Amino acid sequence: MGTLVEEIISNRLGRQVVAGDTVVAPVDCAFAHDVTAPLAIEAFERMGMPLHDPGRVVLVFDHVMPAATVAAAELHVRIRRFAADHAVRNLFAEGICHIIMVERGYARPGGIVVGADSHSTTYGALGCFSTGMGSTDVGVILATGRTWFRVPETLRIEVAGELAAPLTAKDVALHVLGRIGGDGADYMAVEWGGETVERMTLDQRLTLANLSADMGGKAGLCEVDDTTLAGSSPVDGVPIPRPRSPHYADVLHVDVSNLQPQVAMPPAADNVHDIGDVEGTPIDEVYIGSCTNGRLEDMEVVAGYLAGRTVHPNTRTVVVPASRRIYTEALRRGWIETIIEAGALVMNPGCGPCLGRQHGVVAAGERVVSTSNRNYPGRMGSPDAEIYLTSPAVAAATAVAGRITDPRRHH
Repeated sequence: MGTLVEEIISNRLGRQVVAGDTVVAPVDCAFAHDVTAPLAIEAFERMGMPLHDPGRVVLVFDHVMPAATVAAAELHVRIRRFAADHAVRNLFAEGICHIIMVERGYARPGGIVVGADSHSTTYGALGCFSTGMGSTDVGVILATGRTWFRVPETLRIEVAGELAAPLTAKDVALHVLGRIGGDGADYMAVEWGGETVERMTLDQRLTLANLSADMGGKAGLCEVDDTTLAGSSPVDGVPIPRPRSPHYADVLHVDVSNLQPQVAMPPAADNVHDIGDVEGTPIDEVYIGSCTNGRLEDMEVVAGYLAGRTVHPNTRTVVVPASRRIYTEALRRGWIETIIEAGALVMNPGCGPCLGRQHGVVAAGERVVSTSNRNYPGRMGSPDAEIYLTSPAVAAATAVAGRITDPRRHH
């Protein structure tokens, strides 16, 4: 009898657990990317043990792909050698790790997934327990197939009201982040629910779970329903997890009926304001992509705003589809052509601009609108640049106007 996270872990261990219990649990899949994998490999090799199960290891080249420096290229070589030496075949260079984990079916309802990246909370949208851990922890999982953690308490976020377009899950998540702060859910499972979440697509729910990390969450979860199961099947032999007479540490009620487009202003993701507070701010670069908002629905929104329009000459616009599948499907539907004809740059799938490694690094004094999840000083380049986090709709409208713009004016 428990919250969603308590039920997932109880089902996997075959006994009831509650928040605060320390458990050792099996891990269905562990992954690392080109920045964190070398450290995980180093930790694994220090243990002197064989790889527990190559089939449960996923390695993704996405943060600096293709390699932009010699140092990055050497990290890639290190990972490829490890994969060859240990028969790891789940090696991908086709987009952002968090998108690949969902598309390829490594994260499934009822599962336990650990990634060497903080936004590994993303797949909790599928009703699994997924969390980010340090590279050393992932190295231990490579050897043992298990890990330990304390079962987190749960913050339930009950969302009600009609979320009218062009508002999206990004606006909801930013609004909550602004209300509770960047540490408002420290080491908690953030359980998203209510009528508004039930109506959301899987793409939208993935955004909620993704931004749970930026509230301090250990995990971000949505309940399993027909929307979930249309795109994912539960872990074999594991019942579909559902909250049963749950006891929540806290419940936050959110009514989105009159929600305004939200903007997280520098220097932190929880410095959230209604768009009216910042509308008109001149912008040098717009970045649309990342594990938060680089999905197919996001590409559709951007193409819709850019169709027949041209991006502002003073506002370079970089669009990065989150995966090869998303890129090719957006290409097939004509959205990529629309985006390019509007004057935006479309880059290969990956993380590059989000962390200031390539494809859009910003200079001192520049202002950026980004659909990503972090805007602390130095995140996208110079520590003297300013980053404003928004939805893809706000970003696209801003790209055309050259200044932060309410997308409802052009919807």
